[in-house]
Amino acid sequence: MSSQPDENDDEAPSILEEAKAAKASEKGNGSNRTRQLMTGAAIGIGSAALVAALLYANRSRKGDKS
Repeated sequence: MSSQPDENDDEAPSILEEAKAAKASEKGNGSNRTRQLMTGAAIGIGSAALVAALLYANRSRKGDKS
């Protein structure tokens, strides 16, 4: 194997600095956005569970009609 200098070696520090800057700027917005996503997911799961429970509870009543 030959040890040729990698072209990406020059870019590595700037990429790391950009990543740190992006992470720092997202810190304030990220927690709020994550909280909103988790709340939305919880509402969606809860709604689906409620619908499933209602469908299950009403399935036995379909055949009881006289």
